[in-house]
Amino acid sequence: MNIAYVRVSTVDQNEARQISGLEHYNIEKWFTEKVSGKDTNRPQLQSMIDFAREGDTIFVHDFSRLARSTKDLLNIVELLKAKGVHLVSNKENLDTSTPTGKLMLTMIAAINEFERANLLERQREGIAEAKKRGAYKGRKEVVIAPEKWNDLYAKYMRRELIKKQFAEQLSISRPTLDKLLIKEVI
Repeated sequence: MNIAYVRVSTVDQNEARQISGLEHYNIEKWFTEKVSGKDTNRPQLQSMIDFAREGDTIFVHDFSRLARSTKDLLNIVELLKAKGVHLVSNKENLDTSTPTGKLMLTMIAAINEFERANLLERQREGIAEAKKRGAYKGRKEVVIAPEKWNDLYAKYMRRELIKKQFAEQLSISRPTLDKLLIKEVI
């Protein structure tokens, strides 16, 4: 069976480019997710690994879609190899079932990891410089009227609201609400 794994890092990103690049492989089963690749604890990745059977081929746009670290990528490749599953990268045009493919995979994974580390370092340096200039002040603090917060918090504690409704009524995201709830408990 031809299986595809497509991943973008955030919900704002679009996976159409990856999908169109893989369509010519006659994919029979697609696994798509919008989540960071910083670790391998991703629902669709795990589902794909569980789903794949001996003789299947998994297609990815490029190896960075599977993992950001060399170690994680090599672990995934070894796991798939042990199951008898082939892995093919569209961008790198590599088949990991060959010794040359395995060597190239290791080098590409190391380069991807290096690029990611450099990107994060440049980002930290840019933020530090912007802070020195006073141009970067961080995210603005969420301000909620105390009366509104107290009313909704009371309803939430009485289980009249679920977190999603609580966040929607405050016009904030669930992660922001979680941070505010932690402050409430402290």
